[in-house]
Amino acid sequence: MADEEVEKTYRWEGDYEKTWEVLQEDAAGSLQASVDDIIHRAKRRRLQDRQVNVRLGMMRHLFVVVDMSQSMEDQDLKPTRILVTLKLLENFIEEYFDQNPISQIGVITTKNKRAEKLTELGGNPKRHITQLRTLSSASCVGEPSIMNSLDLAAQTLKHMPTHTSREVLIIMGSLTTCDPGDINITMKMVKDLNIRCSVIGLAAEVQVCKKLCSTTNGTYGIILEDTHFKDLLLEHCTPPPATVNTDSSLIKMGFPQHTISQDHNSVKPSMCMCHQDTEAQSFTPSGYFCPQCHAKYCGLPVECKICGLTLVSAPHLARSYHHFFPLENFREVPLEELDTELSRFCTGCQAQLNGPVVYCCTRCSQPFCIDCDLFIHETLHSCPGCINRRIGPNSS
Repeated sequence: MADEEVEKTYRWEGDYEKTWEVLQEDAAGSLQASVDDIIHRAKRRRLQDRQVNVRLGMMRHLFVVVDMSQSMEDQDLKPTRILVTLKLLENFIEEYFDQNPISQIGVITTKNKRAEKLTELGGNPKRHITQLRTLSSASCVGEPSIMNSLDLAAQTLKHMPTHTSREVLIIMGSLTTCDPGDINITMKMVKDLNIRCSVIGLAAEVQVCKKLCSTTNGTYGIILEDTHFKDLLLEHCTPPPATVNTDSSLIKMGFPQHTISQDHNSVKPSMCMCHQDTEAQSFTPSGYFCPQCHAKYCGLPVECKICGLTLVSAPHLARSYHHFFPLENFREVPLEELDTELSRFCTGCQAQLNGPVVYCCTRCSQPFCIDCDLFIHETLHSCPGCINRRIGPNSS
């Protein structure tokens, strides 16, 4: 119990640490070797922190809450907090749909003690990014309201199917929240609705945010600088572990093909269902037609507004395959233990391996550098050495 209490204390409550002693000079008086070792261990930690043999929530519904209060005009992030946040969110949305092609995302803004929905839940990243860019010229005033933001997100998320993941990600720059009632009641409500809430703080730690994340099994992170901000955001691209209350069920899906018109005799322009309530209404002859009710949509994935059928394409499901069977972590092997001189080159980028250790696939035993190891596990999700053996001339 004593050890657990020590781990929960803050860093400034612990013993005095001489952090500069981590850097050691080499024989030539350079610190580069120590710096390279710190960077190498940080990269490796990203792979070791991955959870394995955990059931994931593949179909995700995520609302991103953006703080638009006066504190977002601070310039501790250059040029301002809000501009850095919007730029990183654009990259996050693209990566989110690349890792979760059958999921949906929505954006909520909060300022002046109110919360407004910028975009509804949807699977079109271009629409979300376009709306986000309009916030760069918007004013940041007043105080945020976490309670109003959670209530607004819950109004939509509570209607999502029980087999999907319901999530809220709050980007908080303010140290205060102005709420119209008891936020503890709202926390209990989102917990009962099985909504996972996470917070990324741009300033100091706030107790109400910490309690919200612990109550709903979310994560709470405080940024150090813009690079760390980006890393904290991208951590939310990976599907979270499914909760105990998440149901398992077969899902009926439709796989429409992009066609010119349902009427093969003549091309008849029609309006799509996804832009019916927006200003960008237009009649087009092509689109994706629901195989069940023949409603037309501009892009996939989407949930049909008429019959409720989930419309996806086969590549969307194929890109989600790696979440079911993640690639095993490569094992560390000292460079001196490699058999031949040909093994001293990375199988991925063909660069010469100069580090003290290399990373070998557990199946094909091909060596890789640390950068290729990260790229394979985070982006490619397939070992090039194993693929080459399967398609090679001697493959069976």
